[in-house]
Amino acid sequence: MSGLVGPSGFAGFVLRRLVGAVVTLLAISVIIYLVFYVAPGNVAQITCGPRCSPAQVHQVAEQLKLDDPLYLRYWHFLQGIVVGHDYSTGTSVEHCDAPCLGLSYQSDEQVTRLIWAKLPATFSLVIGAAVLWLALGVGTGVLSAWRRGRITERVLTGVTLAGTATPVFVIGLVLMIVVCGQLQWLPFPQYVPFTEDPEQWAWNLLLPWLALALIEAAKYARLTRASMLETLAEDHVRTFRAYGVRERSIIGRHALRGAVAPVIALTANDFGSAIGGAVLTETMFGLPGLGRELVHAVDVVDLPVVVGMVLVTGFFVVLANAVADVLFAVADRRVVLS
Repeated sequence: MSGLVGPSGFAGFVLRRLVGAVVTLLAISVIIYLVFYVAPGNVAQITCGPRCSPAQVHQVAEQLKLDDPLYLRYWHFLQGIVVGHDYSTGTSVEHCDAPCLGLSYQSDEQVTRLIWAKLPATFSLVIGAAVLWLALGVGTGVLSAWRRGRITERVLTGVTLAGTATPVFVIGLVLMIVVCGQLQWLPFPQYVPFTEDPEQWAWNLLLPWLALALIEAAKYARLTRASMLETLAEDHVRTFRAYGVRERSIIGRHALRGAVAPVIALTANDFGSAIGGAVLTETMFGLPGLGRELVHAVDVVDLPVVVGMVLVTGFFVVLANAVADVLFAVADRRVVLS
């Protein structure tokens, strides 16, 4: 009987998280539509940009159907994301396949294609940094908990506190000045696609990975240390010590296992947040990712691109949170019963 109840309960848990993610995404789309397409004054002028002629502004107003009621305009916006949309370019009609996020009024390119072209650089940055911050953060947290009360713990605690308080652009500038400028150990970052040259891809991204990872690793070190110290204070650990089990075995088999669930959840959350928050890192190191493209779109007031970037960022954040909930439940099945 328990074998039937377990999977059913977990399947229901996953289904609830998926439904919650869909509802959250709908709420985000409503908020974004209201903020960008309702709150401004002349929506057509803002969407088209400052260099548009009156005829172009009128064409944009027709495409956005500004004369329709608000609920109908939002429905057309949502319909474009789900099933696609047809756009008039003046002499012809261009079909934008779902998920259609509109056309850039600076380049006349579909926003979805533009985002798709920028995703590899952002994913390259975030995935590499995630591997580093997990290795550095968890390793530092384990060592700090193992050496509790010694000089090693005090030094590592001070380093993690400094890392938490230091902005990423400060660490990035220091790394570029010291590592690239004075020591010349690494080249100044220049993005090379993984499919062209994997070695140069990693070599040029190592510095951005370090800049982002050093900030995030501080959180993981503190979380791992706190979780392990809590586990080490439990009764069963004291029993292991009384039976003569070596400290290294206790750390590796029991204390570290207790820190896995919160680390998994935090990793999934931070992965989604890092995709949306890579603006500073990408701009500083000149990486052609989503963050840098968003800054450019804001500068030239390309509203469809801004809206599309914000929607995609929200999607990844919501998806990462849903994945974090499921992974946390896999690591600790008591979550399913709560």
